[in-house]
Amino acid sequence: MKKHVVIIIAFVISAFSFAQKNEIKGAEKALKSNNFASAKTFIKSAESMESSMDAKTLAKFYFLKGQAYYANGTGTNDDVQVALNTFNKLKETENESGKKVYTPKVKDIEIQMVNSFIEKAQKALANKDYESSYLNFERVYRLSKTDTAFLYNAAVLATQNKSYDKALSYYDELKGLGYTGISTEYYATNSATNTEESFPSKILRDAAVRGSSHTKARDAKSKSSIGEMAKNIAIIYIEKGENEKAIQAIEEAKAEDPNNFDLLVAESNVRYKLGQLDKYKELVSEAIELQPDNVDLHFNLGVIAAEAKDYEEAKKRYKEAIELDPTYINAQMNMGALILEQETGIIDKMNKLGSSAADDRKYEELKEQRKQMYLDAVPYLQSALDLDIKNLAAARTLMNIYSALGDTDNFDMMKAKVEAIENGN
Repeated sequence: MKKHVVIIIAFVISAFSFAQKNEIKGAEKALKSNNFASAKTFIKSAESMESSMDAKTLAKFYFLKGQAYYANGTGTNDDVQVALNTFNKLKETENESGKKVYTPKVKDIEIQMVNSFIEKAQKALANKDYESSYLNFERVYRLSKTDTAFLYNAAVLATQNKSYDKALSYYDELKGLGYTGISTEYYATNSATNTEESFPSKILRDAAVRGSSHTKARDAKSKSSIGEMAKNIAIIYIEKGENEKAIQAIEEAKAEDPNNFDLLVAESNVRYKLGQLDKYKELVSEAIELQPDNVDLHFNLGVIAAEAKDYEEAKKRYKEAIELDPTYINAQMNMGALILEQETGIIDKMNKLGSSAADDRKYEELKEQRKQMYLDAVPYLQSALDLDIKNLAAARTLMNIYSALGDTDNFDMMKAKVEAIENGN
């Protein structure tokens, strides 16, 4: 009886082994003709026998399964993830066995995958498909873990997509890696155009200099991403209603890099979102001391002052922004709008006047004030329109001002411009 049982068991094992080889051969044959659907069918049939496969067969099975699910880049997001996980299992299996037959072949496939994922991520980003973009950037990083910038890209885009838990997991991983975003950038001046150009690597830059197509090689450090990371983490916590964690994220980043300008600005943005305007102004003022020529900071203080009805402070800040950068359209527009806000107060005063001679004189004074207000606003609005000839808000406001001033020529000109903009001309 025992001998009979052994014979039966041996027969079952033999049949099982034959079935494994048959399914694996079927998958291999299907892959040669790029019939990925058929290959997946064979693979699924073989999966039930996975636990009984020896190391050599298992490695081949993983190699074929990964290819079947990746499908030369045409697999779905879920299938591609299966392929990545499967190739990792293959490498683990061959590491344990000490025989790396398929691992080198997987490396070649992974190079193709990296290029494909980068292309897909960039295309998805251009189409504002942030989810697909961050998933593909993450995949690039998983295959090339020295390129931490791809994981950072994934974190930023996951934040943009409001995939907050996923974004936080990426940021936590980056913090664990000690990621700062600081890298060396390589520059040289084009000999023909005399313009400085950047290079993706030192090797390529130095080769260009040796070949005399470029001169004046220069290395520079990129900006730190610590402040931006802290800001994004804090904003995520604010969106999740966890304000204390938002502040904690900022404080932790400051402890690591207390002199980081970007971190100071990031904290000011967080304080603003939390409605802590006094703290916001304090932080922006500190930032201006560090970078007095930063036009955005002056403009932001102008906005806060305008919201608080502190018109003189707002004017001062907008003027500073315009002096620093006359092409700053938002400052030009806001200054014009700020001046025109005085109209309501002037009209209220005019409407409260009586019919006495004194009131008539006061009315004329206010009328002149109103006229001067319009004239004061015109240069700022005209500058904004000159900078952006499609600026409909500026054109309409100027048209209304010229109408109120009785300036028929300029009114007609601006009316024509408004109509042209509205018609897409």
